[in-house]
Amino acid sequence: MVIWLRTSKIAMWIVTILRIYLGFRWTISGWTKIVGPFSAQDMLHGAVENPVLDDTGSNAYPWYTEFLDRFVISNIELFDFIVPWGELLVGSGLIFGTLTTAAAFFGLLMNFSYLLAGTVSINPSFILIQFFILVAGFNAGKIGLDSWVVPFLRKKLPFLKGVSYKEAL
Repeated sequence: MVIWLRTSKIAMWIVTILRIYLGFRWTISGWTKIVGPFSAQDMLHGAVENPVLDDTGSNAYPWYTEFLDRFVISNIELFDFIVPWGELLVGSGLIFGTLTTAAAFFGLLMNFSYLLAGTVSINPSFILIQFFILVAGFNAGKIGLDSWVVPFLRKKLPFLKGVSYKEAL
């Protein structure tokens, strides 16, 4: 399955459609936060006061609750800037196929952050699609700017060359 996702033209088209769909979802989410009133403060206080509980009724992720309480809430202005612009950049990267795997990775990071804070919403389906994009690797961005950006970066930064499947087998 992994080799198929990374090498098949059919997989390339399927992942491209998923990538563009997800990119629009991220872009819309980020843009509405940028142009409208947005503050993560209420959601973060709610996540700290009512954390995700495990089956015993205890805080399932105390380390994350502490991180939110001690770092994120005290730097709320920074996170009120990072979240919408991060969503917009992830969405743009996915739509245009630019640094696609990086965009999918940072989208996953945001989705897991939302889940750890107790916000389920559409995050699980986003996570599933983003895993397919990550597994597809370069194939996910071939129909996009990655077909020019990635070869350029690999030429300028030799440590990004990696190993081809033919070499690995």
